[in-house]
Amino acid sequence: MQLLDGKKVSEDIKNEIAAEVAQMKANGEKVPHLAAIIVGNDGASLTYVGSKVKSCERVGFESTLIKMPSTTSETELLKKIKELNENDDIDGFIVQLPLPKQIDTQKIIEAIDPSKDVDGFHPENFGKMALDMSTFIPATPFGILELLERYNVPTDGKHTVVIGRSHIVGRPMGILMGRKGFPGNSTVTVTHSHSKNINQITSQADIIISALGVPNFLKAEMVKDDVVIIDVGITRVEDETTEKGYRIVGDVDFENVSKKASYITPVPGGVGPMTIAMLLKNTLLAREQKRNK
Repeated sequence: MQLLDGKKVSEDIKNEIAAEVAQMKANGEKVPHLAAIIVGNDGASLTYVGSKVKSCERVGFESTLIKMPSTTSETELLKKIKELNENDDIDGFIVQLPLPKQIDTQKIIEAIDPSKDVDGFHPENFGKMALDMSTFIPATPFGILELLERYNVPTDGKHTVVIGRSHIVGRPMGILMGRKGFPGNSTVTVTHSHSKNINQITSQADIIISALGVPNFLKAEMVKDDVVIIDVGITRVEDETTEKGYRIVGDVDFENVSKKASYITPVPGGVGPMTIAMLLKNTLLAREQKRNK
């Protein structure tokens, strides 16, 4: 069994990006600038946005964090997005999800300028991804592809089962694993809450990408020998024995499934760190596209 070490690979990617940014600086060019909007004070979101900002500093990007109160109206948020769309200094920006219930998330995503949508959630970017056109791939799926590629995990002709059909992970992974090229050329099955005989489906899979958010959902008896496991789940589970009072658990019963797997991502330290690295990569791409224009 080989561990797909997202922590290590994400560090490699950040080092590569930092080298490119240093070269930009040396050439007297503008360095990439990433902005993030966070509405409200959800603990997990604040932590996540904080690490995005820290990562920007680490690779030499400029970053701007815009905090808005949880009472922010949709109109106010749309106004802020318009400002960022029109601000030439900002190459890419994200709106941290989830948003408070008075705000229509889809409307917000559609208001972002597609050329600055480094999360890759805008319908224009999603459509381009589905058509194999060059675009921003959502950071988590992009990170999974990068892990498979860097570890040279065979995907050609393999049966990939994706668990979950969210717009952020499940659905894009289904599209990307079935596209031509590497990683891709898989036969893809996307399962979800209405799927019947899920155990039967997973037990036939060569590659399983689980993005369900149910701790320890995937058990050893649900997988075959030498399976490749990508665990996208991150759930906080109360644990009084730890300093923080909780631990982070994935969708996969790691202890038992890892005994049968050929490759597996740990949680934490697997897909999570890759997501942030690929967000930086998308921001670098946004800067380069603007420069080339």
